[in-house]
Amino acid sequence: MNWNWQAIIEHFPALLKASVTTIELVVLSCALGLVFGVLLGLWRLSSVAWVRIFPAAYIYFFRGTPLLVQIFLIYAGLGQFKSVQESWLWQPVLSQAYWCAIIAFTLNTSAYIAEIVRGAIQAVPKGELEAADAIGMSAFQKMRRITLPRAFGIMIPAYSNEVIFMLKGSALASTITLVELTHQAKNIISVTYLTLEIYFAAGIIYLLISWIFLFGFRQFERYINKHKRYVPPTTA
Repeated sequence: MNWNWQAIIEHFPALLKASVTTIELVVLSCALGLVFGVLLGLWRLSSVAWVRIFPAAYIYFFRGTPLLVQIFLIYAGLGQFKSVQESWLWQPVLSQAYWCAIIAFTLNTSAYIAEIVRGAIQAVPKGELEAADAIGMSAFQKMRRITLPRAFGIMIPAYSNEVIFMLKGSALASTITLVELTHQAKNIISVTYLTLEIYFAAGIIYLLISWIFLFGFRQFERYINKHKRYVPPTTA
């Protein structure tokens, strides 16, 4: 078998252009998912048992069903309801594959992030919370100044993994005709019949995107957890 480097070089710009859509899907869905995930995580920590039912059911559903099924339910399923088609959201949002993918990815990742947030909050050292109580912080001040900042520092490695999982899961958007990286690779293969070379090129781009995301998270983790590198001054 002859390896066709020329085809990779020729079609690489088209794959890079399609990867912009992939990055948009991941960044938007993970940013929105972080917001919803924090709210769901806090909701899950409610001291009232019946209040925890909804977030628990939400998390169970979206973690227990395949992302592909969720995409089809939103993209193809909602359109079967006349009330949805007549709503103001139909034309600009729910009839568009791009926004349906964003919604599906956001709902899915928020369920995973909620559990990450819940675990991170529960991992905040009790001594820091007791110190906040000792100086008279209100519950809101303690949450804003102590609990959430410390929780974010704890959850960054797990959250970065979730972002990478979502990057790989973004390939499923190709199933609803959204022209992202994987879909563009399929289009090129249908013309060139160079399956191995084109998927190899697409894989390299996915690796580069993953490296950029992980590098950014690593730098952010070093910044937010800079207290771990503190060395107390030694006395002479």
